[in-house]
Amino acid sequence: MKITHVDIWKVVVPIKPDCAYSKEYESEIKNGAFWDVPKHIVRIHTDDSGIVGIGETGRGCPGEHVKLAAEKLKGMEVEEIDLHALPIQGWSAYGAFEMALFDIVGKQLGVTAARLLGAQVRDKVAVDYWTSRRTPEDLARKAKEGKALGFHGIKIKCALEDPNIERLQAVADAVGTDFKVTVDPNCRFYQPHHTIAFADALGDLRQIVAVFEDPVPKDNLDWYVMLRKKLQVPLALHLGSGKAVYQAVKRDAVDILNISPGTMVDFVRQCYIAEQAGVPVWHGSGVDLGIMDMSYVQACAAAPAATLPSDIVGNFLREDDLIVEPIHIEGGFATVPDKPGMGVELDEAAVQKYEVK
Repeated sequence: MKITHVDIWKVVVPIKPDCAYSKEYESEIKNGAFWDVPKHIVRIHTDDSGIVGIGETGRGCPGEHVKLAAEKLKGMEVEEIDLHALPIQGWSAYGAFEMALFDIVGKQLGVTAARLLGAQVRDKVAVDYWTSRRTPEDLARKAKEGKALGFHGIKIKCALEDPNIERLQAVADAVGTDFKVTVDPNCRFYQPHHTIAFADALGDLRQIVAVFEDPVPKDNLDWYVMLRKKLQVPLALHLGSGKAVYQAVKRDAVDILNISPGTMVDFVRQCYIAEQAGVPVWHGSGVDLGIMDMSYVQACAAAPAATLPSDIVGNFLREDDLIVEPIHIEGGFATVPDKPGMGVELDEAAVQKYEVK
């Protein structure tokens, strides 16, 4: 089966109103939000007219990189391509073509992308709700919203100067302590002593906190080793390279890992490292557009260590997704489709609606 040509679209899909910030924190996006940065959608055609594959780049991927990758693959026999080492240079376009080729080969063989990644170890993937910085009252409202949708927890963005104790108390009062909060300051607790002081101030609210993710700068593992000894809440790092994952578990610097490397193959490989160290994993996301969300679901389904809730909830945050049937999420779990390949179909009308020139 030969690759004949590749369709490429450049798209921007707006987020829904009220999905990210309280108005008090909208100044964070005065210079533009990451979700407004364009992506590219690719569709690989083969000389078997019934088999195509679809993929989605990360944000900000140069169109030239996408075109170069498409030209590189054009005319190649699919059977001669190593799915775990594609003949494509440059990370930014790589992931989209990885998705599309796993989609094609999965359809050709009648198996899911998860099975092509090694083995499908689960048929549903745990997911949590997500929001950015909010006032305590507004966060309580979003927590109620998430719980009503069947989620068991929510990931929040924050900073040291925010009313974080009040936020957590508002959530506990609104939905109870069995609804967990992942606290992600994006390193904006700044120093270990700030992190320790905040953790000590939690008191009984400690039971609502699932984990502190990236509380301090990630390039200082000494700080994380020390924090693990001092904190009474789990500690996580958000990492994207095998070397970084190896160093973190070797140093015993984390309880949990958020692994988000940009490709499905690399995610599963890095999860193997975490698994050997006994460290559970979740997969990060970026308010993505459906195809990439499903790549996360397929990768988590293939990684035994990926047992924790991933924030793969872009379809709750975007104005639209670019797949015909949204990812099925119920009771805090995303279903892995039993269809071959990626298990999703491109909504070409939606792609054309959100295409930008």
